[in-house]
Amino acid sequence: QVQLVESGGGLVQPGGSLRLSCAASGSIFSINTMGWYRQPPGKERELVATITSGGTTNYADSVKGRSTISRDNAKNTVYLQMNSLKPEDTAIYYCNADLKRYSYSYRRVYWGQGTQVTVSS
Repeated sequence: QVQLVESGGGLVQPGGSLRLSCAASGSIFSINTMGWYRQPPGKERELVATITSGGTTNYADSVKGRSTISRDNAKNTVYLQMNSLKPEDTAIYYCNADLKRYSYSYRRVYWGQGTQVTVSS
């Protein structure tokens, strides 16, 4: 059993900041890429940012320069620091992890349940 649990969402005013966390737990041998995605109201899920186990990052143009993804490999945790938040950042934010549960198993992507971020005055 593998679980990804997000935290840190909430209501924030435009221009404010939030830090999201996502911890992976359970039977985990190794984690390759971890990432954050979001689903705005009435829209498709979209990429926010990803980070490899070596620390290589990738950002969507919409958050580049305003967000920083990081991870603590020892804690199997990924973070998303979001600054200068805009109303269009309102969405459910999901984390995912591309991982192997055992040395002999295939890699598979697991998802968290999501955390709501609302940017509004």
